[in-house]
Amino acid sequence: MQRLVFLLVLFFWNPGILFSQTHTLQLEERQSSPAAKITDAAWIQGHWRGEAFGGITEEIWSPPLGGSMMCAFKLVVDDKVKFYELVTLVEENGSLILRLKHFHANLKGWEMKEETVDFRLVKISENALYFEGFTFERISDNELDIYVLIGSDGKTEEAKFPYERYP
Repeated sequence: MQRLVFLLVLFFWNPGILFSQTHTLQLEERQSSPAAKITDAAWIQGHWRGEAFGGITEEIWSPPLGGSMMCAFKLVVDDKVKFYELVTLVEENGSLILRLKHFHANLKGWEMKEETVDFRLVKISENALYFEGFTFERISDNELDIYVLIGSDGKTEEAKFPYERYP
């Protein structure tokens, strides 16, 4: 349910960001996440900026430490913060899981206190991490594309968020 809310929010912020390529994956029924370590995701670390939702998006990823990485995200439109996300990428049960929480500009949470939006790992390669409905793809050392599966009216499509490493 929380993932659906997240995807619907993305769609209503900017429905023009949708396109039809397939970069996101889903686990099959009863399929387990593959084995992975947090060091497999170390290439995500750094300060990233891009454009989406009519503004500037920014993500700052920490290096791996303690079996996890963390990220702070914000969207700025017309020089005002629209929302934040806190994200963790954590080793769990021999694999990785991506968890996030949304916050309004005043830091009041969108999800209930104990709830997170979770994305289980589907596949990992040298230059990509595929979570359920959420993909990180390394284009170069200074370019990162993120794809998010968005649902609306019973249909799902992908949104692409191109990022560049910020100096």
